[in-house]
Amino acid sequence: MTDSAAFAEAWDAPQKSALAQGEIDRMTDDIIVALKSVFDPEIPVDIYELGLIYKVDLSDDRDVAIEMTLTAPGCPVAGEMPGWVEDAVRKVEGVKSARAELTFDPPWDASKMSDEAKLALNMF
Repeated sequence: MTDSAAFAEAWDAPQKSALAQGEIDRMTDDIIVALKSVFDPEIPVDIYELGLIYKVDLSDDRDVAIEMTLTAPGCPVAGEMPGWVEDAVRKVEGVKSARAELTFDPPWDASKMSDEAKLALNMF
């Protein structure tokens, strides 16, 4: 096999994580549980079911990066909620660090809520 053929084969091969799939699955489930423990103080539904979590990335080094939003840019807890999210996720066994970043693109709207959240808020 030529060097270029070996490179092409390696490039196209699925990337393997340093974490075992079982550990990724467990940590993912535990991170979701942690996110569901954080509530918007003005709405009696957790931030995960409200659809405020846009993305969660777990690195091979067990660092967790969270992209999230708020129901409105002027939310009174805008400065505090990312810290609450980071604190909750850091408590998950195996997590080395957690960082939550706010974004308003795309803006949050009620269509992002789960059916569970809509039911809790009588929005059906």
